[in-house]
Amino acid sequence: MSGVPDDFWASVDAVLADHPDNRCVKHLAANKAWVDGLSAEDQKELYACVVTGIKNADSSMGCYAMNPSDYEKFGTFFDCVIKDYHNGADGAKHVNTWSLEGVEGLPASGILDLRELGLDEISMRVRVGRNLSAFPLPGAMTEADRVAFEKRMLPAFQTLIDDPEYGGQVFSLTPSEAFGEENPNLISDEKYDELVKAHVMFKDMAADTYLAIAGIASDWPVGRGCWQSDDKQCIIWFGEEDQLRIMCMKKGAILNEVFDRLEKMLNTVETIEGIAFAKSDDYGYVTSCPTNLGTGMRASVHVKIPNLTADGTDKKAKAICKPLGLSVRGTGGEHTPIGADGTVDISPSARMYITEAQIVTALYKGIELLLAEEKAAA
Repeated sequence: MSGVPDDFWASVDAVLADHPDNRCVKHLAANKAWVDGLSAEDQKELYACVVTGIKNADSSMGCYAMNPSDYEKFGTFFDCVIKDYHNGADGAKHVNTWSLEGVEGLPASGILDLRELGLDEISMRVRVGRNLSAFPLPGAMTEADRVAFEKRMLPAFQTLIDDPEYGGQVFSLTPSEAFGEENPNLISDEKYDELVKAHVMFKDMAADTYLAIAGIASDWPVGRGCWQSDDKQCIIWFGEEDQLRIMCMKKGAILNEVFDRLEKMLNTVETIEGIAFAKSDDYGYVTSCPTNLGTGMRASVHVKIPNLTADGTDKKAKAICKPLGLSVRGTGGEHTPIGADGTVDISPSARMYITEAQIVTALYKGIELLLAEEKAAA
């Protein structure tokens, strides 16, 4: 008996006909014989990975891993998708390196000082996605998995809270009934709304059809929450698209400050017993979405470019930034508007086959080139 719906290939062909850029269906169709040759159980597991790309025809990626091992188990499919998206050569392996030493484009001082580019203090943020090797990825987690994961992370959060550099507090959305005991970190709906408005917490993911169909938004709000440091500059989300989104941010001008602090915090978290991040020898850090594999990192700043956004849109900025390897978003993140003063969120597009150190250096060089275009557009 087949492990996929009877209309599986008809659906794949229909989506591909109208959306040839949907990588999920494109590479399913290219590997039809391989898919048909899988056992019914493996087909069922693969279907869970790809269903969101079939149901959401406009997806550009369209698939999520359900377990850290999926990238190897279904490597025939995932390797095609990954190489397509990340422009990887055959045999390419990702390397993770935080050391800035010898990185091309790094100033001689080793300091990524935005004041040298004519900027004052701006909003800087560096974040990474991480998952623990001991759990399924969010799309396949049961409610019990989500609670067990939250409880597994509590000692790590306590270690950060006990550290004078961080301190802070855990904010949990998991009801005590699901928690199995009184949840000491449970917050009210009012507090949650306050944290969302302050961009400390993430919104209910059920509204995102891509995440909902993939199972990532299931069991809301069980297993969801965050830790935030006393100085508000460090946040760890748990229970979002990846089990952990670990981020450092501040208003400043030296990118090294948020970059170095994030590395230190990651090292602190991973030294806790029972905390081991899922990693692939080929693809680097394992994430739910193949787009974030490798470093799982996004380094970004908010920059004012009023000349390039004079029409009230980011169209011109995106056209200029794409060849520079930069992504442009609104000030509230993806699918949000730009600032009324022309402020946009800028980050390097690459996540994989590039090191962490190269990403933050690419951001610095990209800003320099973007500001030159902004000046020319005056």
